[in-house]
Parts: sequence; C-alpha cells; structure tokens
Amino acid sequence: MIHGTVIGLQARMSIIILPPERLGVEIECVIDTGFEGFLTLPPSVIANLGLPYLININANLANNSSVETDVYLATAVWNGVERNIAALAMGRRPLIGTALLEDYHLSIDFCEGGTALVDEIL
Repeated sequence: MIHGTVIGLQARMSIIILPPERLGVEIECVIDTGFEGFLTLPPSVIANLGLPYLININANLANNSSVETDVYLATAVWNGVERNIAALAMGRRPLIGTALLEDYHLSIDFCEGGTALVDEIL
C-alpha cells in the first residue's frame, strides 16, 4: 500500500526514482486522474536525474491542444517494486498518471490533510 496526503485539494504521493548509477531520489507528485501516462517531471528535474532519452512525442493536453515533449526512461520504485516507466518532460509540478495506477485501487479523502491510498486490486 502506498500512502499520500491531500494538501490544498491535491492528492500528493511520493515516488522514488532510481537515476542511473545513483541512489534513489524521492519526488513528491500530484495524482492526476486526467493524465493517462505514467509520470511527468519538470525538464530541470529530468536533467538533474540524468534520465536516458527515449523519444519526442506530441502530447495531447486537457484543452485538446498538443505540445511536443521529450520522453525519458525512468526506473521508479512503486509499491516496493522497480518499474521502468516513461516520464514526460513537461510542466512545473511532477504528476502521477493513470498508467501508473493501472491494476491499483485509489482512494482519496478530499480534505486538508486527508489520506490518499493506492493499493493493489485483489
């Protein structure tokens, strides 16, 4: 089970990214159920982590516009298991998307200091 907290009506949860040849770095993310990818990270964070580049894509945004963005390979520790996931270099706040939540149950108590829980679907 993964625990998070609601701050300012945002469900926040930390994820550990394992940069190449370095110790893991814990990054606080906002859970974005409108984002179908795995993870977004600000470009400066990706540069600091030294993540390997994968590809450039057109990402479709909530307002139905699209923007070109670079995609990097990130190794994340999720529910105690290392997973290789795509991290989009965009935005100013790290986001966890629904691809990372697939096959998990998400519950959120939307009040200041509320609990966000992610657990495997049995």
